[in-house]
Amino acid sequence: MNPMNRRNWLKAIGALSAMGSMGVLPSASGENQQVAPIGESSGFTSSVLDPHKVQDTQFTARLVNGRVIQPQRELPLLSQCEVLVVGGGPAGVSAAIAARRAGARVTLVERYGHFGGLWTGGLVLLVLGHIVKGGKQVCMGIGEEMMQRLEKLPGGIINRGPGKNPTVDAEALKYVMVEMIEEAGVEVFLHAWGVDAILEGNTVRGAVFESKSGRQAILADVVIDATGDGDIFAAAGAEFEHRTHNVGLVSRIGNLDRIDPSRAPAGNRPKRLGSPTPAPGVNWVNLIGPEVDGLDVRTLTRMEMSHRKFIWRNVQQARQVPGYESLYLVETAPQLGVRITRVLNGVATVRYADLKAGRRFDDVVAVGGSTDGQHGEWQVPYGALVPKKVENVLAAGRCISAEMQMADLVRLIPNCCATGHAAGVAAAVAVKDRCSPRQVEVPKVQKILREQGAYLG
Repeated sequence: MNPMNRRNWLKAIGALSAMGSMGVLPSASGENQQVAPIGESSGFTSSVLDPHKVQDTQFTARLVNGRVIQPQRELPLLSQCEVLVVGGGPAGVSAAIAARRAGARVTLVERYGHFGGLWTGGLVLLVLGHIVKGGKQVCMGIGEEMMQRLEKLPGGIINRGPGKNPTVDAEALKYVMVEMIEEAGVEVFLHAWGVDAILEGNTVRGAVFESKSGRQAILADVVIDATGDGDIFAAAGAEFEHRTHNVGLVSRIGNLDRIDPSRAPAGNRPKRLGSPTPAPGVNWVNLIGPEVDGLDVRTLTRMEMSHRKFIWRNVQQARQVPGYESLYLVETAPQLGVRITRVLNGVATVRYADLKAGRRFDDVVAVGGSTDGQHGEWQVPYGALVPKKVENVLAAGRCISAEMQMADLVRLIPNCCATGHAAGVAAAVAVKDRCSPRQVEVPKVQKILREQGAYLG
């Protein structure tokens, strides 16, 4: 038996800390038991899991006669669920929570290490698109619940009120989304990128993901594509429209509460200093960027690099102006501001003419607003979420079926929450009634949406 000297005592404490941080501690019988994760450890620890491991290369891509060939292989099954939501942005989070609250077993997969998409990772903090003429708010439901929760957090949201466009704090919102996802009981996989659909004929049976664990599959009764880019419905062969749009990058600058504009020479005050956020003295600054193809990796790389250089140089230039010396760059968003790429060609389409005419749809599942209360509400028919031919997949968020003139409304955060909410409920109804999403009884979907607080006109 080893004596409990200082060295062995520290080693034992370190081992307990490591297991505790993973949610595992030994019981009195020597068996491991699950415990709640702890926030602090007694120090850095590390262990060797396999000193001589060699990864299997039988399925590694090969160079054959100058061509790269990927051998066929069986993929390990990561999970199996009733509703699979791919993408954890505003639409995906809303869809996952809605489907789970409607009684479905839900798995949510997100490629980044946080929820919120461009709302958080892209630092698009201003909430636009949820109000109409007269200041009435039309985007309700789960997205509204998120903002109500932010109101209860110190520094969570500002400019919140009837007819206003509030601004959120990204970190507070990330916290709220984790809280709501966990409360709902949604299974989650982060750091996993949806790269392919699983097809049986023209029916989607799940999706394939790449992560540090390799390439794995998740099987599902219904899949919701909330990737923003329509990655899954495109991989499944659904028809879509490929569009270009402006790709930008958001940043935050600090010490706005310490500048002295009166010292700046007349007409020489810095521009592009953004708008206030819940953090005192910190503004968020939007960058529209050029119109490019957001599906082209060379273009995306160029945008990332050129935008970050431009933002840095712009802040340094502003610091040269008398009275603005204390300005500094807090951060550039880790997520590039891609606005539109693929748009589903659905059974129905959101059209500008319908907005102008105030058209109402019997199969309405979401209602959108305006950027600043300049026009009335518009409705999203259920068919805008449904592909023309491919089965068992629904679109949610900015990639739903909408004509060009509506793109800059459809992609706004509250409207993404609303269409995600609709897709989640519809998927749960399809599972419960054992039918394809195309065949769901829309009145059932509408009833549950209203019960969950959504506004349908």
